[in-house]
Amino acid sequence: MRGALLVGVLALAAAVARLATAPGGGAGGGGGEVIGNSNLGKRPGNVGHGTPLAPAAGHQLASFAQGCFWGVEERFRRVPGVVATAVGYTGGSEKDPSYELVSAHQTGHAESVLVEFDPAQVSYSDLLKVFWETHDPTSGDRQGPDRGHQYRSAIFTFGPQQQAAAAASRGAEQARLRDRITTEIAPIGPFWIAEEYHQQWDEKHGYRSCPAPHRPHEKS
Repeated sequence: MRGALLVGVLALAAAVARLATAPGGGAGGGGGEVIGNSNLGKRPGNVGHGTPLAPAAGHQLASFAQGCFWGVEERFRRVPGVVATAVGYTGGSEKDPSYELVSAHQTGHAESVLVEFDPAQVSYSDLLKVFWETHDPTSGDRQGPDRGHQYRSAIFTFGPQQQAAAAASRGAEQARLRDRITTEIAPIGPFWIAEEYHQQWDEKHGYRSCPAPHRPHEKS
């Protein structure tokens, strides 16, 4: 059992390292690598337009925002133990928002990815590690060239255990970074699935659309 757990930990560490260093941006940005995972589901929690979310038996849900949701979704679809993802809008006040309204800063929503995962294969803490390692949580309302409140760093939690785990992980991350983390942590509200053309965008087009994420400055 201990040997199996060690193998799992090493596999996750390798996956995070690949996600953090994967090339991006422009046609052919995938460098011949597999883009996302076309075998995964596309309706985590039976997601709809603000409807109640319900994962399959034995599964759990998580939600993260870390810039352009095309690239965020592609990265999480490559994490072993993730079973389904979708992109959408949450964290704001507008009901059933459109991409145009969100982009015009009229809704307060963040471009987010909804993740359904099997906790027997990957823990919520593991997903938090992927979150911190694959973007700059100190950059405020932007990631790379994308600027605006919809591109903010955020963790939207399902229940008090996730809220506590997210807060603890943010504290641990802040202890090693020079700049202040701006990541929002809040209980998830209604999740509005984005337009169909946004879903699994990178997989559909065969390349990584977003630039490789900038890395935050660590303490010397």
